[in-house]
Amino acid sequence: MLESMQNGTYNGTQHAMHTDTERCVRAVQSKDARFDGWFYTAVRTTRIYCRPSCPVVPPKPENMTFYPSAAACQQAGYRACKRCRPDTSPGSPEWNQRADLVARTMRLIGDGVVDREGVPGLATRLGYSTRQIERQLLAELGAGPLALARAQRAQTARLLIETTPVPMADIAFAAGFSSIRTFNDTVREVFALSPSELRTRAPKKGANSPCTPGVLTLRLPFRAPLNPDNLFGHLVATAVPGVEEWRDGAYRRTLRLPYGHGVVALTPRSDHIACRLSLSDLRDLTVAISRCRRMLDLDADPVAVDDQLRTDPLLAPLVDKAPGRRVPRTVDEAEFAIRAVLGQQVSTAAARTHAARLVTAHGEAVDDPEGGLTHLFPSAEALAALDPASLAMPATRRTTFTTLVRQLVEGSLHLGVESDWVETRARLLELPGFGPWTVDVIAMRALGDPDAFLPTDLGVRYAARELGLPSTPAALTARAAAWRPWRAYAVQYLWATGDHPINFLPV
Repeated sequence: MLESMQNGTYNGTQHAMHTDTERCVRAVQSKDARFDGWFYTAVRTTRIYCRPSCPVVPPKPENMTFYPSAAACQQAGYRACKRCRPDTSPGSPEWNQRADLVARTMRLIGDGVVDREGVPGLATRLGYSTRQIERQLLAELGAGPLALARAQRAQTARLLIETTPVPMADIAFAAGFSSIRTFNDTVREVFALSPSELRTRAPKKGANSPCTPGVLTLRLPFRAPLNPDNLFGHLVATAVPGVEEWRDGAYRRTLRLPYGHGVVALTPRSDHIACRLSLSDLRDLTVAISRCRRMLDLDADPVAVDDQLRTDPLLAPLVDKAPGRRVPRTVDEAEFAIRAVLGQQVSTAAARTHAARLVTAHGEAVDDPEGGLTHLFPSAEALAALDPASLAMPATRRTTFTTLVRQLVEGSLHLGVESDWVETRARLLELPGFGPWTVDVIAMRALGDPDAFLPTDLGVRYAARELGLPSTPAALTARAAAWRPWRAYAVQYLWATGDHPINFLPV
């Protein structure tokens, strides 16, 4: 029953799942962690809200009310459960698999735009009125942008309170609160504990646990299964020296953030991703976590994806062999587009060399006492100032590179979490040197389109031929219609049939 429920959530009614009381009750009674983040259970008798997998004895069905977001629960006067900590659930898969206004808005809220620019800034980025945005969010999530941003601030505050010795006043402003009083009131209201009580109750680190000043250690949850091989393998095999590295079992990279910069180390574990984060400004914490989760595709629903791909008898053995593949994405959409151009018609090693030269010449230097990272990837503004003749590439690709950079700087092309996938694809195709492969790989790995497909990719075509799938682009595209809306994940399974380093967890 739960399997069919899981699959049924993707038939166009997924955003209204909290309205199907019978399905939600079954998920709560079975404590199914796959539904954490899809909806929240509010208990009328205790005035507490929980994730579906809460370990306590499930309440009576007549005492349950279901909400689509933690913010909606908080607005209705419920506080977070102290056992299951619903604010630490994986995010809803919805926001990274859809391209409509609500999904794009949620991605921007996750990126901290409301805290930095307010609701008017959010509306400007999306090209809609604040009233339209408010109305659509209330209809689908039961809360407006301010309430959703407030819930996120509370979660960030809790993380800082429990995992760092940072003074409460600093935490209040780092989490985005306008005053210490608002910070105190919100924490008490959401968690039914004062900030100091939250810190006292937090698990204490062992005496032998290393604690580096300024470094945050946290766990990034995900829905199981997660296969780390191609995810980390791809990021490391294409890593730009100075910006990215694999060290001591962790993928490490520098981050360009709104208020400063950071260095993150991400280590795959059986039930979470271990994250060590060093930030020059703590106000960037929410954004850094959001971008790392997005890069690792941690909010995906692998059961739904894999079940759909298994309907093809030629893909099913690949899925059964190593389920839970994610799409390796990026922390910076513009950076990825620039690197995609550098990688056109050259080997992975050559692309890394081209990028490393740009980093050394135009990137901003950073200090990394824990490893070998040296720079932030150059901004589009820095690259716009370079002499095109200094680029060791054919003249046509120089034109592609300089046109892309110029449009990014001018703002005539914007690549971000809020990008409309269809419109951005069309804009990219208008640029010189941008063919379907480049546009689709940007759509897949930068824009996050889960249905982006690469029928002309040599690795995909080779795998298709070996598996007995059609190998011509037109015939393969026709066959792949049955894999929708998860063709980007099908590409990961097809690539995994090869012996390229992108398919293997580094050692």
